[in-house]
Amino acid sequence: MKAKSNFRPKSFAVVGAGPVGCIVAAFLAKGGYDVTLCDVFPELLKPVLNPGIIIEGAETLQQPVTRTCTSIDDLAEIAPEVIILTVKANALPLISSAIEGFYKEGVYIISWQNGIDTEAVIAKTLGKKPVMRAVVNYGCGLVKPGHVRMPFHHPPHFLQELDPESAHAAVAIAGILTKCGLPTSHTDKIASMVWRKAILNSCMNPVCAVTGLTMAQAMGDPIVFQIVDALVKECVKVARANEVSLGWDFYPGAIEYMRKAGDHKPSMLMDIENKRRTEIDYMNGKFIEYVAQAGI
Repeated sequence: MKAKSNFRPKSFAVVGAGPVGCIVAAFLAKGGYDVTLCDVFPELLKPVLNPGIIIEGAETLQQPVTRTCTSIDDLAEIAPEVIILTVKANALPLISSAIEGFYKEGVYIISWQNGIDTEAVIAKTLGKKPVMRAVVNYGCGLVKPGHVRMPFHHPPHFLQELDPESAHAAVAIAGILTKCGLPTSHTDKIASMVWRKAILNSCMNPVCAVTGLTMAQAMGDPIVFQIVDALVKECVKVARANEVSLGWDFYPGAIEYMRKAGDHKPSMLMDIENKRRTEIDYMNGKFIEYVAQAGI
């Protein structure tokens, strides 16, 4: 039974004006919602009000947001009903404690990110009730501030609450995202989806980051492919040891998916090129943690 919802949020905040955040902010604004885009780097925010966020590729869109801000603390006054976190996972402890300073019951926080257990980091500070986890199926890169290239969009995206009491709100938010052009399904199997995506990320991101190759180049190089292939098998072994369901046909599907990825630079390679800290701790680092947990 799907939960019926009386939750009708009108105002959203998106924290992180990178490509992932720009996409969700633009689609929500296009749908007529009040959208605040927040980032500590003012230069990333300059173009998002005028001329607006530009998306090209699998989706084409030009859309300004309602307002911008450069500090989480500014959201206290704006009082969004839903806060979507699209920042790198390593910034979560800091952001969660900043939200804690003004958090009010009835506001929901969505981890719209790569990696395993990102939602658990937020829940550690804010409790489980307001926290939700999404799995997002689009590829994107920033051409320049406010301008996103979206090489692929493979909906649906998925959303699940951490606390069953918040299911009604997750259903409502999934409906809003769908109406705005990001088809999103409410699910009760988010852990499986998070792991499936994390395996793809953990096999492709670091390999491309170390070699400097795009996804297509990595999959097309016979020696580099062997490394990717061995990583997939190793991650599947870790998932099974921890009783995470991937499905019997996950391995061939994963290889086929990565073969079709195209000449796309994954986010970790972009981080290395831009001398930014990577999300390796929430990708490969998590598999190492779960190896220890399962004792294999």
